[in-house]
Parts: sequence; structure tokens; C-alpha cells
Amino acid sequence: MEIKIIVVGKLKEKYLKNGIAEYLKRLKSYANFKIIEIKDEAASQTLSDAEIEQIKVVEGKRIIEKLPDRARVIALDLKGKQLTSEDFAEEINETMTYGTSQIAYIIGGSHGLSQEVLQKTDLKISFGKMTYPHQLMRLILVEQIYRAFKIIRNEPYHK
Repeated sequence: MEIKIIVVGKLKEKYLKNGIAEYLKRLKSYANFKIIEIKDEAASQTLSDAEIEQIKVVEGKRIIEKLPDRARVIALDLKGKQLTSEDFAEEINETMTYGTSQIAYIIGGSHGLSQEVLQKTDLKISFGKMTYPHQLMRLILVEQIYRAFKIIRNEPYHK
């Protein structure tokens, strides 16, 4: 299984880098894993709706360029389907068993994802109604992927 996480922006916080590195180390026995960082657009705090859309379009084009051809594409989106950890594990397991050997997760920038990116996804998921910093979502997503593999293999960890 090959898993890619395509993210907008560069991770700067050392504590998040350390957490992600720990889970990536744990995931080595389950899947080939790669995080692809896309350059985020510089923006001021006061933007019009049109300017926000333009930023999402530019970042979206960069994301689409990095999408693998045959991957199942899953976007993190506030309006997406909310899954339990077991449901999330089942999504991965079904993809591995009946679908493809590649999954690409997308985490947008602070303004979200363009419509063009959302239209290219196979599934949109949400980690709840709360808003999280997109950089923190990297750690949460990687942890949940690790948890999913533990669930799939009936290994202790997830309870």
C-alpha cells in the first residue's frame, strides 16, 4: 500500500514534526508513506471572497499536479462525511482489498480547497464540526491512519 498526504504549506512547528515522524516510523511496516508539501499562497488577514477563491484556485492547481493517477483520492473537508476510527479503517481496508494500492489524502490551506480539487476526490471526510489548524490536521490524520492499520490487523492500540 502506498499512501500520500498532499498538504498546503510548510510545517514549521517542531512538536508537530516530531509527532508526525514518530507515526511515520510506526507506519513503515504497514505502508509506504510520503508527505508532499505544496507551496501556500501569501495572503493578508483581510481578503475579499474573490481573493480567497483565487488563492484556493492557485493552490488547487498545485495539488492536482501532485495527485497520483490511479490513487483513491480523499479530501479533508469540513462538509465531508464523519467517520468513526473503525469506519476509517474499513475505508482503507476496502481500498487495499478491492480498489487500488494507492491512497492520496489532501489537506488544504487555511482557506480550504478549490471546487476543482473537491470534484477530483472519491471521498470527502471530516474530523468533526470543530475547526483545527491545517498543520495540526497532518498529525491527527497520520495518527488515524496508524490507528486504522492497527484496527485492520486486530492489533492492540486503538481502544
